[in-house]
Parts: sequence; structure tokens; C-alpha cells
Amino acid sequence: MAKTRQELIKEIELSLGGGMIDVELDPEHYNLAIDKALSKYRQRSSRSTEESFVAITLKEEIQDYVLPTEVIEVKDIYRRQTGSFGSGVGADIEPFEAAYLNTYMLHSGRAGGLATFEAYHSFREHIGKMFGSEYLFTWKPWNNTLNIHRKVKANDDVFVHCYNYKPDVTLITDTYSASWIREWSTSEAKMMLAEARGKFASIAGPQGGTTLNAEVLRADAAQSFQSLEEELKTYVDGGDPLGFVIG
Repeated sequence: MAKTRQELIKEIELSLGGGMIDVELDPEHYNLAIDKALSKYRQRSSRSTEESFVAITLKEEIQDYVLPTEVIEVKDIYRRQTGSFGSGVGADIEPFEAAYLNTYMLHSGRAGGLATFEAYHSFREHIGKMFGSEYLFTWKPWNNTLNIHRKVKANDDVFVHCYNYKPDVTLITDTYSASWIREWSTSEAKMMLAEARGKFASIAGPQGGTTLNAEVLRADAAQSFQSLEEELKTYVDGGDPLGFVIG
């Protein structure tokens, strides 16, 4: 299995007969084939993304923040406060500490700790809905901009819960995606060779013309594309299948 892009390029070249015959592809063609395979895989497979948290600091009077280009979706924004709703550290309450004190000091071992924690948590959630403890936002994927629907009054450290693309090297070396990307890249390379060799029906030789295999390469590449598309539809690569759709 290839560990780097250069190793994958070497595998593709050998699959096309490199070393035995002269393959007319340049390094730019191999890189283009791999880029097209990665782009197709990221478009169709859930295994091309991963869940992550990005730590950012919201600045005073700034509402727009540009995230890395790898981020494709923002799920939520988490603030560091647990009990208070200000931007500073202030006098915060730790709900687990409150449950501990309630259980071991007030009730002396009797039941009631979890009930107190649940009551406090519900109270905090209700107060948060009334007074805006969470940030409302709009994610603009076309320019990777996160817009905060609030005028930030002071610097605030937050965690952005998001989904981002896996790096190229991760997909190339992954047990499930590596073989798919290698096969699709090889098919793209075959299609490029077919386009080049299809310009001439044959080439002159000492014993007459030599017929080129452009049509064979084109048909083989088209068949591979179809079978690889079917693999993504049936989640052979280990992607998450679709859930139930009601209605």
C-alpha cells in the first residue's frame, strides 16, 4: 500500500506497464489523476470527512471569522462557561461539585444528588434560552466564513464543533479508501492515455503500422468508473449508510 503520493504515482505507472514499455504520461498527469480521485471520493463518501473541534477566540466587535478551507460544516459553538453567562471567568458554578455537596453534606448519603443536578441543569438550560447563553451563527461554506449573530462585547474563547476533510495522505494510506483511490486514479490515467493515443489510429513501424489501444483503454476505464461508483453506492469503502427516511 502506498504511504505517500509519490509511491501512489509509482504504483499507477507500474499498473500501466511502466518499466516494460514507455508510458506517455508526465508527473502532472499522475497528480491530476490522483486529485480527481480524491475529489470524487470526497464528494461521494462519508469516510472522507471527520469530526473535530477548533479552538478560536472571538474578538470584541468582530462578527465574521474565516475558518480553514478543510472545514466543510459547522455544527455548534461551545462556550467554556458552565453556570455563568458572562465572557469572563467570574464566579462560576460547577454542577458536579454542587451534586457532590448535596449528596454527601446535606443528605448524608441518602438519595437526591442526581435530582438536584437535574434540577440545576434544567434551570441553567432555561436561563440560557431566555438570556442568550449560546451563540447563534451562520456558516457560509462558499467562503469558509463563520458569522456570529451577536455583537461580542469582550474576547471569548470558544470551541467550534465542525466537520472537515481528512488530509490527502490520510485517505491515500487508509485501509478502506486507499484501494478505491488507487483504482480510480489508474482509470483516470488510462482515460488520459486513451485521449492521447486516440489521435492516431496507428503508428508506422518496420513491418507495417502498429495499431494503438486507445479504444481498449477507454472502454476499460469506463468500466472501472462504473464499478467504482457502484462500490460507493453499496458502501464497500466502509462509509456510513443512509438512515431511514420517514414521510
